[in-house]
Amino acid sequence: MRKEIWFGLTILTGIVLSIAIFMPAPADMSNGHLGLLMLALIVVTIMLGFPTAFTLMGMGVIFTWFAYRDMGTQQAIQQTLDLMVLRTYAVMTNDVLIAVPLFIFMGYLVERANLIQSLFQGMHLAMARVPGSLAVATIVTCAIFATATGIVGAVVTLMGLLAMPAMLRAGYSVQLTAGSITAGGCLGILLPPSVLLILYGAVAGVSVVKLYAGAFFPGLMLAVMYVLYVIILAKLRPSVAPPLSPEDRIVPLPEFAKVIKETITDRAVPGLISAMKGPRNINVPMQLLLKNLAVALLPAVIFFAIMGFSYQSVTAPKTAEHYELQEMGGGFNDFGSDYSGGGLAEPPGAGGLSEPEGSEPLAALGANELDSETPTAETETAEEVTTAERRAAPMTFWIFLIVGSLALLCYYAMLNFARLEIFKMLLSSFFPLTILILAVLGSIVIGLCTPTEAAAMGALGGILLAFAYRRLNFSMVRESVYLSAKTSAMVCWLFVGSSIFSAAFALLGGQELINNWVLSMDLTPIEFMILAQIVIFLLGWPLEWTEIIIIFMPIFLPLLAHYQIDPLFFGLLVALNLQTAFLSPPVAMSAFYLKGVSPPHVTLNQIFLGMMPFMGIQILAIIILYMFPGIGLWLPSVLY
Repeated sequence: MRKEIWFGLTILTGIVLSIAIFMPAPADMSNGHLGLLMLALIVVTIMLGFPTAFTLMGMGVIFTWFAYRDMGTQQAIQQTLDLMVLRTYAVMTNDVLIAVPLFIFMGYLVERANLIQSLFQGMHLAMARVPGSLAVATIVTCAIFATATGIVGAVVTLMGLLAMPAMLRAGYSVQLTAGSITAGGCLGILLPPSVLLILYGAVAGVSVVKLYAGAFFPGLMLAVMYVLYVIILAKLRPSVAPPLSPEDRIVPLPEFAKVIKETITDRAVPGLISAMKGPRNINVPMQLLLKNLAVALLPAVIFFAIMGFSYQSVTAPKTAEHYELQEMGGGFNDFGSDYSGGGLAEPPGAGGLSEPEGSEPLAALGANELDSETPTAETETAEEVTTAERRAAPMTFWIFLIVGSLALLCYYAMLNFARLEIFKMLLSSFFPLTILILAVLGSIVIGLCTPTEAAAMGALGGILLAFAYRRLNFSMVRESVYLSAKTSAMVCWLFVGSSIFSAAFALLGGQELINNWVLSMDLTPIEFMILAQIVIFLLGWPLEWTEIIIIFMPIFLPLLAHYQIDPLFFGLLVALNLQTAFLSPPVAMSAFYLKGVSPPHVTLNQIFLGMMPFMGIQILAIIILYMFPGIGLWLPSVLY
């Protein structure tokens, strides 16, 4: 029997023995002990391979009947069925869950747009001189693609097919190769838009928008730590991650680039401009030259366009006087008049709109005379705005402009035709995904859209990406819809089962028993936080993150208020901790995804060994986040 099977059976045996030893005799068992028994049995049944959602529902129904059994058989059955209906209805009317199928649909569309191959190729060529370049490119590609899709299995499988042969062919160790792919692919469950954060928000009642804002920097920190580990390891042990050979660094050039490089210069912009003059462009079509020149100048155009808009914004004249004049002119603020005509309102007792005796009616006055004699606050304000001088741009604007201009000069000084081809590869893969991610996240973070609306926008963006890359067809859309419905149904059934299970656990008094036990230990908030994270880390070995969030989070959440722990910060720690659920044996699903597409000589034990250093990095990241909570809480506090 294989080692991982022995490991799983050992954990299973330990749980069963713990139940037999620590549980009291049946005659002495209270309802609270039945709740703890239900909690232990759910872990055992999941490890035995029973479907999680229906196991939760089945056990919830059985133990709910035990909770109501003193009311009589018929009444207990009626109460149990009523509970099932009410909990199911409550879950299905939860608006937060609407975003789940839309984000999943966006992920499947992006996955089938076939961007990952060009993204990986462009990344590894752009980072060819970085130590461990293939592993670094793999982690960066996984992070970007996992953020866009959020589907760990798809990212690990695709990168296993694409990056693993290239890394093994370049002489990388199997452990580093497997660890880079599996750890990078798991970043999608932490980096927003993450389904895990949506589920935690629904369970804990925490704003998903704040969770997304808070998870951004911890996820980025974890990805940077992965990259730094690979670079340091490649520096210290070059045999594990040898540098790329000169042949692997060669970027294939198109024919026109070879002609310009050989006859004029290798620098892209001067070469393209010079090729447009006279007989030098005989063998190169002018349209092709203009197209490539536009691509080469695109960074400069975007930078100066952004700086131009920024200049208009920071130097715009102040308009605060406009609002002050409106308030001072409005008689209704001081006298309570219902008339909203600004400065033309009469004071109380003026007789409404009637004219005093002996005066001409307003209709008898000419339009020019009326305008000249009764200037309004609006016309005065308009004159002041038109004559107001623009403000001087702040020093930070000029510093940013100078630094950006110098960076552009350095970029164009180093831009040869090989780097132009790499930029074109990234332009066709990296930038579309980045724009899609930033559009979805930016609209959520700045408050323009709710997560559900942003998810709908992301799904539309996925459709447009697939259309732009000519991958949009009926079979592709049908398959994406089917997989999205299948995954969403699984999530919804999990929530229904968890809701019934949690209700039964609370009815039996299991939650109260655990609360009293934890409070009796008289822990400090730090000790409770450490205990909770250790328990979640250990639960990640036999269980997946969905089961941990849905089953065990409702147990921890009622205790947070007693220890004065912010549920938002606790959720960020949990999301960072649950990275281990995909990397810890024996239920490390990412290892099995990778094993399914690996060469025959790559064993599951080698994949597990490769994941261990990255699990250590995740634990270090949790410690750093706990010591410096501002990493996760700064952005939500600034934005909200």
